[in-house]
Amino acid sequence: MTMHDATGVASVGWLMIALPLLGAAVLLLGGRKLDKAGPYLAVACSWAAFVVGLLIIWHLHGLGASERSLHLHLYSWIPAGSFSLNAGLLMDPLSLTFVMLITFVGSLIHVYSLGYMEHDADKRRFFAYLNLFVASMLTLVLADSYVLLFVGWEGVGLASYLLIGFWNWNPAYATAANKAFFVNRVGDMGMLLAIFLMFSTWHQTTFAGVDASVAGTNKGTLVAIGICLLVAACGKSAQFPLQSWLGDAMAGPTPVSALIHAATMVTAGVYLIVRSHVIFNASPDARLAVCIVGAITLFGGAVIGCAKDDLKKALAASTMSQIGYMVLAAGLGPVGYVFAIFHLLTHGFFKAGMFLGAGSVMHGMNDQVNMRRFGGLSAVMKITWLTFGAGFLAIIGFPLFSGFWSKDKIIEASFVGSGWKPWVFGMTALIAAGVTAFYMSRLFFMTFHGKRRWTDDVHPHESPLTMTIPMMILALGSAFLGLILGPTNIITDWLKPVVGKEDGHAVIGEYPLMGLTFVLMVIGIALAWKMYIRDEVPVTPPVGSLLTQAARRDLGQDDLNQAAFQRPGLHLTRALVFFDNKVVDGGGNGLAAGIGGSSARLKRMQNGFVRSYALTMLVGVVAILGVVWVVQ
Repeated sequence: MTMHDATGVASVGWLMIALPLLGAAVLLLGGRKLDKAGPYLAVACSWAAFVVGLLIIWHLHGLGASERSLHLHLYSWIPAGSFSLNAGLLMDPLSLTFVMLITFVGSLIHVYSLGYMEHDADKRRFFAYLNLFVASMLTLVLADSYVLLFVGWEGVGLASYLLIGFWNWNPAYATAANKAFFVNRVGDMGMLLAIFLMFSTWHQTTFAGVDASVAGTNKGTLVAIGICLLVAACGKSAQFPLQSWLGDAMAGPTPVSALIHAATMVTAGVYLIVRSHVIFNASPDARLAVCIVGAITLFGGAVIGCAKDDLKKALAASTMSQIGYMVLAAGLGPVGYVFAIFHLLTHGFFKAGMFLGAGSVMHGMNDQVNMRRFGGLSAVMKITWLTFGAGFLAIIGFPLFSGFWSKDKIIEASFVGSGWKPWVFGMTALIAAGVTAFYMSRLFFMTFHGKRRWTDDVHPHESPLTMTIPMMILALGSAFLGLILGPTNIITDWLKPVVGKEDGHAVIGEYPLMGLTFVLMVIGIALAWKMYIRDEVPVTPPVGSLLTQAARRDLGQDDLNQAAFQRPGLHLTRALVFFDNKVVDGGGNGLAAGIGGSSARLKRMQNGFVRSYALTMLVGVVAILGVVWVVQ
């Protein structure tokens, strides 16, 4: 696709980033006098960014398919000798698709937060962080180079740290924020190494420059760059083996969970892989690594979701699994790029809706999150039940709901190819779909149906309109977005000029595969119905099998991190401290003590007696004569 200079409404594309960034600055610097009006300013800035993005996407839609890539030069950023890096924005169908998701769903979350954070004394600061998060994410997806993308990448990491640890007076919440921050730094090293390799190999870091330079590059270099980009994606998108931070990130306020786990931060890794599709297309080995990571994560996340009793942590495990589907699709190459983005869009709506629904449940249940203490809420929280139900039907792939159109396409694409790959990746995606139906039905039934297991101190009630209206809008997206974009091929025609699209022959036919997926979904729902509606749900969780116990411990994610990194790092630190104290400092101190002791002993020879000096001179002369005699 040829890149053209931005004109008309696209020339003010910088406002998409500037508006929420301005809102964050005003709220952070304005002081307490903005406590009341500040949150509304943040909401207005987020919606204004959406309007600008909508106008630009409408402008792009009126252009020919080959002209829908606009570049907006901002300023000369890094001029250094023969190297010059300009800061600019790339507005094409891929970046603007993310802009629409970030600003629309993000703005709905802003509105929801007006009700959810109404009584929080620090809500001005909270909304400032929300605006900062949106601005950073927009910088990430609109950047025209990997270096500017990295600026947004780090901004998202900072804002997520501030939001997850917003209630940092609680040590557990502060610890969760630190954990997310540190794990993501591991991924960030992958991004830095990829940028260094690009510059050393091609002397380019812009997307256009890198894409034009890939042809003819050494395969080993391409694999190295692809693996480094994958490591970066694993950190931001909570993929194996850097997924351990996601569940703990539930410590943040529920709107933060929706913002991070639905529309924004966890999608950054998928965006990075798809944006780097030219590199991955030229490196099948790197693509295979992406598929393996996605397959492991999508199945592992589904298993973890089966054992979680914490409502938000069960949804976090679900996010991990669904992002795994997207990463798997991205690893499939031109067969799956479009479907990765398609599922990312639908997931943004139904997962945000369910997280906001979880916040509504917590609002009505005195901030409780233990699903074993829920049940029967459909009778007293009908709007929350209906809107959450739309997201539930979408994620399990119920026919005609959004997930049916997007996730099933990924499953179908994973069966394309020859040899062992379609069977391994395809069967993993297929079986995980049945597991998804089970754990999401478990979550839905335990929360809204069955016997009431409430504690005496709760009085469930529906949430205010500021919270329920965004949930209703997201529920409409959960129900109909896939139907609008999928069968009509709108999403394929829109993204194809950027990422390409290839059709392949699946080893299992489309309709038999749809039938298998539907059967597995029904089995999952039926099993959950038996265990959590027909049978009584114990308030105290049973011990369970070894697999259940492992799933409750996130399949040993933290244990693995402790064994592989934390404990060796602790021992290494202690060894370095010992070496520093005993060898470095000890050597220096010992040398100083030796010199001091020697000088003290030599000092005794200076006693002021002439006879002592004469004796010393005599001994010296005798020694010299002896040496001369021996030499001769």
